[in-house]
Amino acid sequence: MNSENTKPPLSFGEFIVLMALMMSLVALSIDSMLPALTDIGHDLGVERANNNQLIISMLLLGLSIGQMIYGPLSDSTGRKPAIYAGFGLFIIGTLVSLFSTTFPIMLTGRLLQGVGAAGPRIVTIALIRDQYEGRAMARVMSFIMAVFILVPAVAPSFGQAVLFVAPWRALFGVFLLMAAIAVTWFAIRQPETLPTDRRRPFSLNRIAMGVREVLTTRTSFGYTIAAGVVFGGFMGYLNSAQQIFQVQYGLGNLFPLFFSVLALAIGGASLVNARLVTQFGMRALSNRALLTISGLSLLFLPVAFLFGGQPPLWLLMGYFVISFFCIGLLFGNLNAMAMEPLGHIAGIGAAVVGSLSTFIAVMLGLVIGQNYNGTVLPIITGFALLGVSSLMVMRWVEGQEQPSGEPVLEESA
Repeated sequence: MNSENTKPPLSFGEFIVLMALMMSLVALSIDSMLPALTDIGHDLGVERANNNQLIISMLLLGLSIGQMIYGPLSDSTGRKPAIYAGFGLFIIGTLVSLFSTTFPIMLTGRLLQGVGAAGPRIVTIALIRDQYEGRAMARVMSFIMAVFILVPAVAPSFGQAVLFVAPWRALFGVFLLMAAIAVTWFAIRQPETLPTDRRRPFSLNRIAMGVREVLTTRTSFGYTIAAGVVFGGFMGYLNSAQQIFQVQYGLGNLFPLFFSVLALAIGGASLVNARLVTQFGMRALSNRALLTISGLSLLFLPVAFLFGGQPPLWLLMGYFVISFFCIGLLFGNLNAMAMEPLGHIAGIGAAVVGSLSTFIAVMLGLVIGQNYNGTVLPIITGFALLGVSSLMVMRWVEGQEQPSGEPVLEESA
């Protein structure tokens, strides 16, 4: 027996804290950087302000790539080696960014950070599933979801606090410290959860078969595309949020506060969804959320245009709060519906769905962010067009009929 398996299991509380710390690296690496984008661009000689957004986009692109790697890798080597590999790559990427002297080197480091952070982010879920099931697993995930809601809300304020006392490179020093603490704690205390006799050889053919099944299963492919398209609007916001609030509206150091309010709208919707979905079903909720985003954006666009692309801040925040609440409803539901036909290949299926939807969202968000012109018109236009497009994809999926004549994913109200 592997000596890792002889370690006593962690207490419930310690396990929750450790898993939450590992999974929060992604959100912290994105959101705490937002207040520093202008400073980084200035120091590294970026001439076009919109290019600073690439510091966010490259990490998300790396996350998309990494999701395809670590799930199958952990099934082959065990959970701990896969997580070690992710942390190692994250630390290398952090060091590259920390000591970067040019913008391309910074972006290379951020890409490596994203690929690395995907390891603990993805494999941790498998590790939890190894040890818990049913209600026990739901209890664990509910505690971790609370951290997911909290971290994006406080991360920009954390980043701003660091910038008050140190230059932007100190943020990467914090990432190094957190990664070192997490991986050391994990190595010493967490037992391996995947026995040798349950491991499967790493196979590129298996990954290719998973990709092929997702792409050829209309339900999975359609809802994956729908998720990627609508989340593209959110990625566009994430790319340009610092410019909108800190520069366009002149909020300066108050930017993290406004960002946190919108992050809480998304997190709160995720909690509300757990109750609403049992009453209305995933499809109905997703349709209503997309209709709300699309309709509200189409109505708000001419209003924003009348204000020259800079509507009153209170009005913009109202629009964002409602839109992001709907985004929060969509996060879990679209992915769950995409996974519905993939139970027999759940691991690789989740990797393909997550990777493809993230890649689509990152690319669309990059287009929206790079079109930022000192007004909120590009982001509102993006939400409108992508909301309508995602709704059309859902209609296409729902038009499919099973051989029995029943529509796919039919749910009881």
